[in-house]
Amino acid sequence: MSIVLTAQCPDDVGLIAKITGLCFEHQLNITRNQEFVDKEGKRFFMRTELSDIPNDDFLPQLQTRLPIGSKIALHRGDKVKVVLLATKEAHCLGGVLLKHYEQALNIEVLAVIANYPDLATLVEGFGIPFHVVSHQGLSREEHDKKVGDLIDHYQPELIGLAKYMRILSPEFVARFNHKIINIHHSFLPAFIGARPYHQAFERGVKIIGATAHFVNDELDEGPIILQDVTQVTHAETAEDMARIGRDIEKTVFCNALALACEQKVFINGNKTVVFA
Repeated sequence: MSIVLTAQCPDDVGLIAKITGLCFEHQLNITRNQEFVDKEGKRFFMRTELSDIPNDDFLPQLQTRLPIGSKIALHRGDKVKVVLLATKEAHCLGGVLLKHYEQALNIEVLAVIANYPDLATLVEGFGIPFHVVSHQGLSREEHDKKVGDLIDHYQPELIGLAKYMRILSPEFVARFNHKIINIHHSFLPAFIGARPYHQAFERGVKIIGATAHFVNDELDEGPIILQDVTQVTHAETAEDMARIGRDIEKTVFCNALALACEQKVFINGNKTVVFA
């Protein structure tokens, strides 16, 4: 992966020139550049791929040239460290683990944490640590603290909820703010919450889908990263829809992780900017 410079800041005149001009001054070759301006929010976003690593004074110099409140970072192509949370369903977790094994994602899966032991054989078959933190007998806050303490042991950059069927406490979300990516088995904002395929079946929908999003304090309402859909007919039962939906969920979850781990996703309020 190339060296990636990411920048987001209040919009202003000449931002692209300021960034690329400094790259030129440091004799850095730009191999790809993407930018976006949120005109309503007056925010500027830019992702720049470089062929060389800048020296240590590059970022401080760039910070002085951009508006106050700018967020800039340099990503050196290292694999992004990820911890996955799961419950009992294997398809999303298995999809990520297989791509991780094939080195098809820019990630390093450090561990899988689940609240049931059902997926231990799957995970351990890939040589990845598997931990069970049972929720039984614990309050939601107590369980989340135990899981959070275990996550902190690994110090991941991202947390993937691979069909983790637990509602997270506000304390847990705040503890890992903007680091948690969830896969929801529905085309949000429709059919929020439990049993979305049964909700879709009862409504007689003609498409079903899946949504990957960052987690916030509102159930299934965090900034959306990626969505996909497929068509269904009156002939499909709710169980048929769930079976079809599992393939969409797996693909959307893996692709969302890929985008995030390639530094292509920027959170912009309750929305995202996603560079393809």
